[in-house]
Amino acid sequence: MHKQIFLNIAVDDLERSKAFFAKLGFTFEPKFTDQNAACMIVGENIFTMLLTKPFFSTFTSKPLIDASKSTEALICLSCDSRAEVDHLVAKAVAAGGTAPRKPQDYGFMYGHGFEDLDGHIWELAFMDPNVPMPDHPAASATPAAN
Repeated sequence: MHKQIFLNIAVDDLERSKAFFAKLGFTFEPKFTDQNAACMIVGENIFTMLLTKPFFSTFTSKPLIDASKSTEALICLSCDSRAEVDHLVAKAVAAGGTAPRKPQDYGFMYGHGFEDLDGHIWELAFMDPNVPMPDHPAASATPAAN
């Protein structure tokens, strides 16, 4: 099995992105941070590499997307509570991000998300262990009534 996850995303302004994520409470690993990249610590073995677009381009021959206009991926992080989900979204919005949609409550799962300064979509989810999951995955497609 793999021991670590490194998600790499392209950013327009590395220092601005570092400041944004620092306001959300993330820290950075100095050993893997320089003028081209910043290694953001997401969890014990989970990291997001914020790469300048020119540096990111050295890893692929494909053109980069503009994350503010196109979606390539949804990045989802687990949270310990609904309150933590809401708190992180509020911090992201206060730091200059946006919350383009309302929270989703599926009973067993609560989620909300934000877009960072470059338009990358970060979903935050809390899975309530005390609420049974639906019998069929399709049943989770409709949010629970509040």
